[in-house]
Amino acid sequence: MEAACRMLAAEDSAGRAWSKAHGYGGYTSYASLDDLPTRVSAFGELKTLLDRHAKAFAQDLAFDLQGGRLKLDSLWVNVLKPGAAHSGHIHPHSVISGTAYVATPKGASALKLEDPRLPLMMAAPPRRGDAPEDARPFVYLQPEAGAVLMWESWLRHEVPANAAKADRISISFNYGWR
Repeated sequence: MEAACRMLAAEDSAGRAWSKAHGYGGYTSYASLDDLPTRVSAFGELKTLLDRHAKAFAQDLAFDLQGGRLKLDSLWVNVLKPGAAHSGHIHPHSVISGTAYVATPKGASALKLEDPRLPLMMAAPPRRGDAPEDARPFVYLQPEAGAVLMWESWLRHEVPANAAKADRISISFNYGWR
């Protein structure tokens, strides 16, 4: 999978140009390639696995899809260079988002999830360092290569600066409700 990601980063000049124009510290195929599952068989195999996980996750969330289904509508590669970050954001027009981790060298940044109540906590005192995870304004998940993390697309998240001396490589995705 890492070789496939690096091949795309080397060959996708439109993706490299978009990354440079938008200040992405590395490479992403987010705005340039929309056919990864059919372009490279490894991404097709990943899609099959993600489809199964997304269906189970939707069941765990008690989604009532009302006869509809979740459909993978975007899948893109991220190669985050040392020192680079990806600022806080959500994934509009999607229901479930996530990331499959390909390379997470020592020092690679965690996924930072923001408590959605944060804007409503204007007068709340800060939390103690030993606060339980569900009381913290941010949760940091340190993924390992091979891990897949999924969350509801409205959940604000970011990738802090990559402190590793090597690239942090991941494949992100969105599922829409159709």
